[in-house]
Amino acid sequence: MTTFGFIRHGTTDWNMEGRLQGQNNIPLNEAGRFQALLLGERLRDERWDLIVSSDLLRASETAGIIAAMTGAGPVRLEARLRERTHGRLDGTTLEERIACWGEGWKQLDHGVESNEALFARGSACLAELESEYAGKRILIVSHGAFIAVLIEGLLKHMPEGSLRNTSISVLEKAESSWTCPLFNSTTHLPQ
Repeated sequence: MTTFGFIRHGTTDWNMEGRLQGQNNIPLNEAGRFQALLLGERLRDERWDLIVSSDLLRASETAGIIAAMTGAGPVRLEARLRERTHGRLDGTTLEERIACWGEGWKQLDHGVESNEALFARGSACLAELESEYAGKRILIVSHGAFIAVLIEGLLKHMPEGSLRNTSISVLEKAESSWTCPLFNSTTHLPQ
């Protein structure tokens, strides 16, 4: 059985401002670094064989902090684990989108990467990792929409809830079926 631990990156200033980050290279803020430290402490006593991260700074910085604390490094960077691009919406807030394109902005074509395209690149990456590291425990540090689309595509029933920063969701693959024994867990964060 191959196990994947999907981690959403720590908080950024753009998260706090409600900006679509997409594939912009935004660093963690101090809160995000602290969240990653807390998650690293939580994972320290678990066995993880390797850590693979989106090459975007907010994810790779999160992965680096966790790897240093767990010994799962060095971090392998993978562009296919990037967040979806929102096209011309990247970097905007809801208020800015409404001001620029009106209340019906969602009905316009902004060049947003589709769920199908996102799932195709994500599932191809997972298949390669599974083939290369069959039976291993692999941490994947990525982005909220990316992880949600991937989990929804792999499972028959998507668990409830929006993925929180530094949440961990565990998926296990045995034979050809996936299970999700842990979803969106943030027990390492102060409540």
